[in-house]
Amino acid sequence: MSKSDPNAPKRLALIASKGTLDWAYPPYILASAGAAMGWDVAIFHTFYGLTLLLKEIKAEVTPLGNPAMPMTMPFGPEAFQKIDWPIPTAMMATPGFSSLATGMMKKLFKDKGVASVPEMRAMCVEAGVNMIACQMTMSVFGFEKDDFIPECTVGGAGMFLDYAADADVQLFI
Repeated sequence: MSKSDPNAPKRLALIASKGTLDWAYPPYILASAGAAMGWDVAIFHTFYGLTLLLKEIKAEVTPLGNPAMPMTMPFGPEAFQKIDWPIPTAMMATPGFSSLATGMMKKLFKDKGVASVPEMRAMCVEAGVNMIACQMTMSVFGFEKDDFIPECTVGGAGMFLDYAADADVQLFI
């Protein structure tokens, strides 16, 4: 398959379909890296990934959805922080556990110098990544364009497929 314009910059087409904290990072990390490399990048935010375009991101970690997630402590003595704590699945369903895991993940990322999800999103916007809100998902879940950051565009699957058809890399996250 060849691109419509062989001289065009490389193109990255991402689909962000999940809105949890742990799933918010991959599309924004890849998009910001692609944009920094001079690639043309678009992220199609659909289903639960649409919430990543809200003006205020309230994403949390979902430990039940990620039972293999390592649970290291972002505080305490160094030896304590290196322990990979096995968490029983039943405990992950305990009320408040998602908030605890979210707080720990945010602290761990901050301690490691990783930007927050809102900061990553802002970097993508500043780098010119096309942030697309799925029109059908907006209608299904009752969102309006004003609910989202002003830099996003609204488009349907056909619009995104036209973009992705010429992409060098297409990823569903």
